[in-house]
Amino acid sequence: MPEPLDRCELPWLEARAAIEPDRPAILFENRRLSFRELADEVELAAGRLCVLGTKPGDRVALLMDASLRMVEIVHAAQRCGITLVPLNTRLAAAEIEALITDAEPRIVLHDAVHSPIVDRIREGFPGVRFVEAEREFETIAPTRMPQPIRPNAASVQTILYSSGTTGRPKGVMLTHANHWASAIASRANLGVRSDDRWLLAMPLYHVGGLSIVMRSVIDGIPIVLHRHFDPARVNAAIRNQGITLMSVVSTMLLRMIDENGDERYPSTLRYVLVGGGPVAPSLVARALAAGIPVTPTYGLTEAASQVATAAVGDAATRPGSCGRPLPGTEVRLDQIDRDGRGEILVRGSSVMAGYFRRPRESEAALRGGWLHTGDIGHFDADGFLYIDDRRTDLIVTGGENVYPAEVENVMLAHPAVAEAAVYAVPDREWGQRVAASVVLRGGHTADEAGLREWCAERLARFKIPATIDFAATLPRTPSGKIRRHALRDAIGASGKNAR
Repeated sequence: MPEPLDRCELPWLEARAAIEPDRPAILFENRRLSFRELADEVELAAGRLCVLGTKPGDRVALLMDASLRMVEIVHAAQRCGITLVPLNTRLAAAEIEALITDAEPRIVLHDAVHSPIVDRIREGFPGVRFVEAEREFETIAPTRMPQPIRPNAASVQTILYSSGTTGRPKGVMLTHANHWASAIASRANLGVRSDDRWLLAMPLYHVGGLSIVMRSVIDGIPIVLHRHFDPARVNAAIRNQGITLMSVVSTMLLRMIDENGDERYPSTLRYVLVGGGPVAPSLVARALAAGIPVTPTYGLTEAASQVATAAVGDAATRPGSCGRPLPGTEVRLDQIDRDGRGEILVRGSSVMAGYFRRPRESEAALRGGWLHTGDIGHFDADGFLYIDDRRTDLIVTGGENVYPAEVENVMLAHPAVAEAAVYAVPDREWGQRVAASVVLRGGHTADEAGLREWCAERLARFKIPATIDFAATLPRTPSGKIRRHALRDAIGASGKNAR
């Protein structure tokens, strides 16, 4: 049985390697490192960061796909007291330029895959040093590191840029204490077993992926790291590598199930956390039928990952719920409407320090000592949380509130529908009306009239989409959330469906 760290002893990897040096730490492609071996590699990476001129408190940005080197740098940054700024590798060059301008890092470490983007933007940042994180980084002779720097737990460990579903991304400042509290709350909820092994196939610039790197060293759980998500490779790892834990978003879960066909998942898999937005009950039902112990979870970058997570049994008995708040996390509702729905507010040690260089927005988000999430939800009589939607996605038609996720869940229950997005379009008479875009399953057909009839049997009349478009794909953020505003903007630009 691993020995979880019982106090926030920084740096965490050093503490873990001292307790269990020979315990497996990470498996990546053809490499397998123990915690002591990983700590030795991190010591070299930290020494190279010092040679590059970094000092405690500096910001270092990463433009890299998930890899062993990226994990080493994550730990090396804590070893050096550096604030890490992982950048979304799926962004366009102009978007990456905007983030670098905002973050003002001393160094940008990048992998070879993203060298073409770096070559396009580096001239615009004469004061920033760009370093290729594999071959070029390896040529740096590391300086001998002094005793580990032990940053204050309240200092900023990471700046993670939000997905930007409603506007320009903001840098979420998460402290060492925030990441620690998130890991401890997850441990209290999921427990730790001697045979646990996390399959990490999420990007490390996303809090859902990065938080697993933190939990690994805090709890002593080995990671099986994949560079990218591939459903066939993920399913093979679950079957053959003793995977017990995994985090996904809905689209990943759907692709895993489709790829796996009729084969059931092994009983060794004990938790699959599903986040990134409300999880359709129909998808939960498919997962449970396939033997996936799915546990819907609600979290956000501003709270260092999970806020509430369902237990395995709750997913079947309370469809649509993301469970109860995690230990040490308080959740309440504000501005509750007549249906018991209100804005979700969160308080606890995992809540961010604020937005980087955004004092007004930080003050607004954290007013009254609570994180105002902008998400709409409700509790049932037993204290289970349900996520209805984002306040910014709420549709008000003729004075009636329509929550897109509710309509999407009905459409996703249709046998021909693989994905659905519901959003508002302008209407002169009603203010707004409901529109939908859907992606059909391969080999299935459906038309607008049939889908509207399906909805009419299950929804109030004002909730039925007035128009339904069929698409090959839906726009999503890197964390898997549907970009409803992109669909709204496309409709507005074309004039289609507007009245």
